Amino acid sequence: MLHNEIKEDQPNGSQEILTRPVSRRNFFGMAGLGAAVIVTAASCKKDDIINNSGVNLGSGDAGILNYAYALEQLEAAFYTQIIATPYANISALEMAYLKDIRDHEVAHREFFKAALASNAIQSLEVDFSSIDFTNRTSVLATAKAFEDLGVSAYNGAGKLISNPDYLTLAGKIVSVEARHAAWIRDIISMGSFADMSAVDGNGLDKARMPDDVLTIAGTYIKTKLNASNLPTN
Repeated sequence: MLHNEIKEDQPNGSQEILTRPVSRRNFFGMAGLGAAVIVTAASCKKDDIINNSGVNLGSGDAGILNYAYALEQLEAAFYTQIIATPYANISALEMAYLKDIRDHEVAHREFFKAALASNAIQSLEVDFSSIDFTNRTSVLATAKAFEDLGVSAYNGAGKLISNPDYLTLAGKIVSVEARHAAWIRDIISMGSFADMSAVDGNGLDKARMPDDVLTIAGTYIKTKLNASNLPTN
């Protein structure tokens, strides 16, 4: 059973971001929201993760950054596990691309951790026991759900950011998440990268608010989170 605390892995592909000097003051002047994650809502209830106890994400823009950091921790852990225990008969191309995605997510995670400094939440404990990491279909279906949810999380949380400068980085990160989603969708079913399950009739991606995202993510986050102070409008 894959049930562990997230490790502080730093693959080579993330070194430029991880080693770049970033002060907390500078970050809050130019940075923004991280990506999101996860899979199916399963039997998780909102009260299991959106509660008045547990690890407090905080309020305002700092709370949104911790929300992003929590999701980046989870996504980085997922892709790190894929690379550590690759599914049967994985191709060289798929391994290479999945390593790239892992490196992106680890870089995002470490960036938020460094920028938030003492305000960062703790390393979260995850539970991936419901995922069969030996099976390609299970892994890619989960990755697809993670990436689609990540895009919708950005879209939903953008309006909650007070500092307009944060939107610059938010836009850069969500575009990376969308690249991940498109590639994973296409290796599952060619041409599905922008079908109606991802893009609506107006040509727009879905948007989810933090409580909905964290409810879905709660299936895989063992550490209780308190998101009660996050902005809602």
